[in-house]
Amino acid sequence: MADNTPLGSSTRALHADDPLNVVTDVAPPLHLSTTFRYPDNPDDLAPATKATYDLDPTTHIYSRHTAPNYSRFETILSSLLNGHAVSYSSGLAAFNAALTLLNPRRIAIGQAYHGCHGVIEIFSRLTGLERLDLDCPAEQLQAGDVIHLETPVNPHGTAFNIQSYADKAHSRGAYLIVDSTFAPPGLQDPFQFGADLVMHSGSKYFGGHSDLLCGVLATQNPKWAKQLHDDRLFLGSVMGNMEGWLGVRSLRTLEIRVQRASQSAASLVSWLDGILRVPHATTPGSDEAAVQAVVHRVFHASLQQQEDDPAWLQRQMPNGFGPVFAIVLREEDLARRLPSHLSFFHHATSLGGVESLIEWRAMSDSTVDPRLLRVSIGLENWEDLRRDLLGAFKALAATVHSIMSFIIHYFSTASSFTGKHSESLPAPLPLSRLFAVLEERYPGITEKVLDSCSVSLGDEYVDVQGNANGNENVIREGDEVGIIPPVSSG
Repeated sequence: MADNTPLGSSTRALHADDPLNVVTDVAPPLHLSTTFRYPDNPDDLAPATKATYDLDPTTHIYSRHTAPNYSRFETILSSLLNGHAVSYSSGLAAFNAALTLLNPRRIAIGQAYHGCHGVIEIFSRLTGLERLDLDCPAEQLQAGDVIHLETPVNPHGTAFNIQSYADKAHSRGAYLIVDSTFAPPGLQDPFQFGADLVMHSGSKYFGGHSDLLCGVLATQNPKWAKQLHDDRLFLGSVMGNMEGWLGVRSLRTLEIRVQRASQSAASLVSWLDGILRVPHATTPGSDEAAVQAVVHRVFHASLQQQEDDPAWLQRQMPNGFGPVFAIVLREEDLARRLPSHLSFFHHATSLGGVESLIEWRAMSDSTVDPRLLRVSIGLENWEDLRRDLLGAFKALAATVHSIMSFIIHYFSTASSFTGKHSESLPAPLPLSRLFAVLEERYPGITEKVLDSCSVSLGDEYVDVQGNANGNENVIREGDEVGIIPPVSSG
C-alpha cells in the first residue's frame, strides 16, 4: 500500500501470511513432510545453536520445530491477536504451556472450563500449585502468581471485566491470563485491557468447521514468545500439518463467520428473554406459554446488567457479545429431551463451528446445573433456528401437563421476586426440600423472601422443617402450596 492506513482484520486474515508464500499456488498447499532437506551448498550449512527462534520462517528443518502450514497459521494469528502467537495441539496443551512458562505458586480461577481445572490438578500434584478463588482478596496473591480469567465464560456466555482483574493481578506483581475462546478477534482484544497472555481453544472459532483440534497462546512480550516456542519444542505439543493447513483455510473467513453467528445469537437471546418477561402467559398453545412452561432462564453477556460501570462491557466487546449462550430449563428431564426435538441443532459438545450445536451440558461436565443446555449458534438463518427452538419448546410444553405435579401459589413479595402468581412443580416432593428447590430456581429467594414467609399445604399452615411427631410432610400430586409473606402492620 502507498500509505500507512491500518488494514482491516479480514484483509490481514487473507494476506498477513503473504511473505511466507514461496509457491505460485493461490490456495496454500498442504505440506505433509515431517522433515526437510538441508541446503545442497556446504557453505550454507550452519551447525545447530540454541538461537533458532528467529530463523527464516520459510526455512524448515523438522516439523516439531516449525513447518510450513502451522507457521502460516501463526503468522496470521499474530496479526489478528496483536501479539506473538504460538500454536499447540489443543487448547489444554496451550494452557499447560502457559503454566509451564509462568510456573506460578498460586492460581486464582473461577468456574471456567473444567479441563483447565484438570490441568491445574496435575500441576498441583507436581509442583504444589495452590488454587484460589477467582475473586479472592488481592492480598492472597504474590509476585509471579496467576489469575486465569475466562471471558465470556463457559458454558453461560457471560462476561467479566478484564481491566478489573488485570489491575488486581498487577497490583501484586501477578500475571493475568485471559481465555478469550468465546470472543475471538473482532469481538474482544484482551491486550487492550491489560492481559499478559491470551489463550484460545483454536478448535472453536479459529477452526470454525468442527474438524480441527488446536490451541493458541499470544503474548506481547518477545522474551515470553521465544520461551514458549523453545518450550514447545520439548513439550512436543505442536499442531499437525493437516491441522495447520485447515487452520489457515478457516482464518480466511473468521471475521464474517463470527459476526454472523454473534448477530444471530443476539437475536435469539433477545427473543427468548422478551418472551420470558411477558407477564401471565397462560394462553394455551401460545408461543409465550410454551416457552415459559419449559424455559426458566437465559444466560448471555448481552443480558448482563452492570451497576457500577455499565459502560465497561460495551468497551470490552464493542462489536457483539459472542455466539454462545445457555438456557436453563425448568426440569432436568426437559433438558435431557429438548435436543431430540430439534432439526437444525446438532446435539454435540464443542462450539464455534459453522453449524449450530446444542449440548445437554451434563453429558460432558458434571459440575454444571443438570437443567442447563449450552447453545452455540452457527451460520443458519436465525429465524429458522428460532422456529426450530419454538417447535421443540411446544413439543415439550405439551408433555408438561402429563407430569405428576403440584401447584405452588406466590403472594405479595414472593410473587414480585419470582415474577409469577403460581406455577407447577414436580411431585412428590418432601416439604423439607421445598425451599432448596425454590432457591435453585430463584437464587437469593430464601434469604430475601422465604425466611420470613409462612407456608400452607392445602388448608393448613405447615412447618417446612417437619411436624411435632417427627413425620415428614410430603407434597403430593395435585396438592396446592402457598408461600405467604407476613402481613404488614402499616
